[in-house]
Amino acid sequence: MAQRRSSLGFLGMFGRSGDLRQLDTALRGADLHPALVPEGVKLTIVNLMKDHWPDEPPSQAYPDVARLFSYCIAGPETFERSHGLQHRQDVERRIEAAVEAGDSFDAQIVLMALHAKLINAEVVERFGLAAE
Repeated sequence: MAQRRSSLGFLGMFGRSGDLRQLDTALRGADLHPALVPEGVKLTIVNLMKDHWPDEPPSQAYPDVARLFSYCIAGPETFERSHGLQHRQDVERRIEAAVEAGDSFDAQIVLMALHAKLINAEVVERFGLAAE
């Protein structure tokens, strides 16, 4: 089976693919404007999602990924102001588990934020993150 490809669009003639539109919507819902995330990073995120869910990422996966990514960029306090303490603690548990696991889907998302140099310095320090 041929895998579906993501598309950024071209000169306004071809539209963005559905997965990128879903990610943009989820990023907005996570209080992170999609324009603040480079297109290459968004393409990588949706490709990681396709690798993790080979058939098709479930629609509820987009908000979960967006919240994790938003936390990485915004940092703990800003994220908590937008989402509340419970969501902050949930995301922090996910990051702790990702750091412990070393190679998980959440770890790949955090690593993407780190490699793209979008990650908040407090998040790097708090979780002892480093790109090797």
